[in-house]
Amino acid sequence: MDVRLRELDWSLIAAFVAVAETGSLSAAARMLGSTQPTLGRQIKALEDQLGVTLFQRQRRGFSLTDTGTALVPAAKAMRDAANALALTAAGQTASLAGTVRVTASVAASVYHLPQIIADIRAAEPEIEIELVSSDDTRNLLYREADIAVRMYQPTQLDLVTRHLGELPLGMYAAKSYVAKRGVPTGQDDLKFHDFVGYDSDTRIIDGFRDAGMPIDRDFFAVRCDDNIAYWELVRAGCGIGFAQRHMGETDPEIIEVDMGFPLPTLPVWLTAHQAMRQTPRIRRVWDLLVDGLKPLVS
Repeated sequence: MDVRLRELDWSLIAAFVAVAETGSLSAAARMLGSTQPTLGRQIKALEDQLGVTLFQRQRRGFSLTDTGTALVPAAKAMRDAANALALTAAGQTASLAGTVRVTASVAASVYHLPQIIADIRAAEPEIEIELVSSDDTRNLLYREADIAVRMYQPTQLDLVTRHLGELPLGMYAAKSYVAKRGVPTGQDDLKFHDFVGYDSDTRIIDGFRDAGMPIDRDFFAVRCDDNIAYWELVRAGCGIGFAQRHMGETDPEIIEVDMGFPLPTLPVWLTAHQAMRQTPRIRRVWDLLVDGLKPLVS
């Protein structure tokens, strides 16, 4: 293996690390925003350039050879150094004009951010906003997003975070549901009502148990893990469900149900990479997101 540094193609290193981390061309392509054929050609080109075999091709994906495993730490260090260089350079941009990429959960992206983004655009028309609506964790260290709105406290190093407050939750039912089934007034009424719960997510079950009411997933007449579809099921009258108070209190087809036990809250955090936080347009969008989200939290 006799390769001069100046002959090494850095994009091939990124492809190698992505496939090593995901174990497949398809997953690596999604990570890099590329295609499977392109990544396949890049891996082959890197193997030819280095004169080694990096992966064993298997039916279910790619597994590292001993040589590939030995090269992973150095390749990751090269990728991280390149990302750090790009972040530092981007953080020096003085112009307010440009794009800011914001990521948030699907629910936050649908119910909270559209009006806030409209207000940002009205206040700063030179700033373009890209909204990444996803319940997957987006990696700020690799510029998949500039600012993240999180419902948990981030713990990665090199991130700037700000806790904006807590989103209160409530218990709600559609007016069409209570017209047929009545309004429950206490825990003794649970057995007479239908509830909408999550499918594989255990947070609602955990909340009931914390309130002294041990239940399992069979307690729920309808189950769905997608937050948008979940809320539409409640609105359609499938049963009693849970939502952020901002959603329940602004929906004319919904009434609040008070069962006499406390509900948890959702923390709201803003997060950005520290190298990018002081970029003027990112700092400005950060401040406007704070202004827009603050009325929603307690």
